[in-house]
Amino acid sequence: MSDLFAYAFVLGLLFNATPGAILAESLRRGLRGGFNPALAVQIGSLSGDFAWAVLGLLGAAALFTLPYIETPLAIAGAFLLAWTAWQALRDGLSPMPTYDPAANADVGRSAMKAGGALSLSNPQNITYWAGLGGTVTALGVADPGWTAFTVFLAGFMASSVLWCFFCAGVIAWTRQFIGPRTWIILNLGCALGLAYFAVLVVARTLG
Repeated sequence: MSDLFAYAFVLGLLFNATPGAILAESLRRGLRGGFNPALAVQIGSLSGDFAWAVLGLLGAAALFTLPYIETPLAIAGAFLLAWTAWQALRDGLSPMPTYDPAANADVGRSAMKAGGALSLSNPQNITYWAGLGGTVTALGVADPGWTAFTVFLAGFMASSVLWCFFCAGVIAWTRQFIGPRTWIILNLGCALGLAYFAVLVVARTLG
């Protein structure tokens, strides 16, 4: 079981480090408010991942692979991505904000909700956690049961929590080197990336 934990730990790092909507939103929020908003997006995303993981363990996630359930959820996720892309575009075309620690409480709550919504509406999470049994089996557990699933989930979540703080810390640290021009470039890059993911979700869903 220690090997399964280690595999899940590494898999969790790779899963979270993959560039995508969550990383783009963490960067966008972190550029504006520093460590706390970036961390809030990551924690919100982690709560969504945990919810999908529990559903996967219970077998309920398989229901969301049905077309009449998965398709509306994917379309809703695409609209959320498009809305987030619009916010990034708006930020990029606005003056670079002054860092205000006093505003972090309200911003953090908003960022956490955004991270959770992006994770819960991500159709890739549905597929990934619905196939949890196959993943555990592929890692060397011939007949996975509750113990194997729990160990896998513990390893995955342990690395995910570490990634949350690491990612937010890197974003907060690099913020001090960012000027108005870099602010525009990064926000426009996030906007393009989020818009791309929105179009990709719609294309794959309707295709």
